[in-house]
Amino acid sequence: MILHGYFRSSAAWRIRIALGLKGLEAQHVSHHLRKGEQRSDAYLKLNPQGLVPALETDDGAVLTQSLAIIEYLDTLKAEPRLIPADPIEAAKVRSFALAIACEIHPLQNLRVLKKLGAMGHDEAAVQGWAREVIADGLAALEIVASAEKGPFCFGDAPTLADICLVPQLGNARRFGVDLSAYPRLMAAEAACQALDAFAAATPDRQPDAE
Repeated sequence: MILHGYFRSSAAWRIRIALGLKGLEAQHVSHHLRKGEQRSDAYLKLNPQGLVPALETDDGAVLTQSLAIIEYLDTLKAEPRLIPADPIEAAKVRSFALAIACEIHPLQNLRVLKKLGAMGHDEAAVQGWAREVIADGLAALEIVASAEKGPFCFGDAPTLADICLVPQLGNARRFGVDLSAYPRLMAAEAACQALDAFAAATPDRQPDAE
């Protein structure tokens, strides 16, 4: 398999974690987002959205959108399960992950922040807005996770929820969000960081890290 990504992309970070948890290998190809390499003609033929990640499977299929890719990996190799078998628990895990992937992350990604700057908002206003979006989202997830048993977000093993949470907390730190208000989320992150799959997936350990 070939994973197209960028070391700082939290969506690509999710895929690196999932691959590690599953014990699967993929060749990593970097597309520098700040240089616009994801908008090259060659990459747009692969992924018309011009976003990372994209995964080329062993049989030549191209998959996009991180949560869809992770669900594919979960069917490709059954264990460890990243989405619970129980339908209620699976819905809870997906809901948590989607809150990050669809509600929090898109509003503070590079494309949106650059657009806000182009509309005349200064850097302080843009960064402040991103912090507010992240803090509000994490506050809701803190309540959700606090109702569940640990040490991970949903029980004694990492799931899709944790795979989305850890990169989002990494983003939160980059924007200067005070994470002390989210002790349950921080505890889940600590449990994740003790696992090799999470440690190896961090941006600073990627070949294209700057």
